[in-house]
Amino acid sequence: MRGGAAWQLAAAAGMRHARADTARAVTRSDHKVGPTAKQEILVIISAMIRFSPETRPHDQLLARTADYARRIEAGGFPGIWVGDSLGRGRPTLDPLIELGVLASVTERVELGIGVLQVSLRNPVELAHRVQSVQALSAGRLRLGVGSGSTRADFELLGGDYDHRFRTLRNSLATMHQVWRGEPVNGGVLSVWPGCEGGPPILMGAWRSPRWITYAAKECQGWTPSGRFSSWDDLEYGMRIYREAGGTNAVLANVAVDLDNRPESAELAAATNVALVCPPDEARRRLKRMEQLGFDEVLLVSHYGEYEQLERARDLL
Repeated sequence: MRGGAAWQLAAAAGMRHARADTARAVTRSDHKVGPTAKQEILVIISAMIRFSPETRPHDQLLARTADYARRIEAGGFPGIWVGDSLGRGRPTLDPLIELGVLASVTERVELGIGVLQVSLRNPVELAHRVQSVQALSAGRLRLGVGSGSTRADFELLGGDYDHRFRTLRNSLATMHQVWRGEPVNGGVLSVWPGCEGGPPILMGAWRSPRWITYAAKECQGWTPSGRFSSWDDLEYGMRIYREAGGTNAVLANVAVDLDNRPESAELAAATNVALVCPPDEARRRLKRMEQLGFDEVLLVSHYGEYEQLERARDLL
């Protein structure tokens, strides 16, 4: 493995074992897609927080966020993740600042990004910010990364959308150099104690065999989107990932609205992977995620309703 990858893989494995106390065990097929012998494994249900500018009053954002995160941790969810977007026509917050806040109001849960658009940022400055969250969270960070898929984000920052995949590969190499304490651009960014090698990295990829294989061989996990992927996409990707030796598949951004309210129609129309449906159908979809072989599923309520997350988790 390259650079600090061996350390990161060990850290990721340690994190998964630590989560075993709060995850629920179920019996399902082995990781390979298709019929196999049954075995006992852990299926982990974690939460995502979507910071919404529509929630009022606006001057209580920090207090609401702290309360929501503490409820998620107290409720036994082993992880809290956030997303990353910039130029999508609505106000958003910086994901690493969000995670810094979450680190300060929680103690045990893992903290993740699904996914950080690496190609939009300066890799040295980004490595420093990531290291800061890793240190402040006492090593609880799991870094989902991707090239970015929305041209508007690149146009906003003057980035090169057409060469974003090349930028991603080069930027990740630079970030690993930084986390190893190696010279970059004629200088060295000192590594904070305990952050050597950087956090475990999961690659965000939906349909690309190249990047899903990269996730299996060079990263500590694969994290496709549950909002924009179809069931066929997920099955195809899982087959590639497992055949390449991948061992940690995390399905991110699975929207939840078990009341199936009219304002969730757009979420429901984007993909039938989302749990925007009655409970019985949501249970069936969660079981299908298990059967495909996902090790972890990240649920998000677009209305910031903790009860929706808890109800969905308890369907298993």
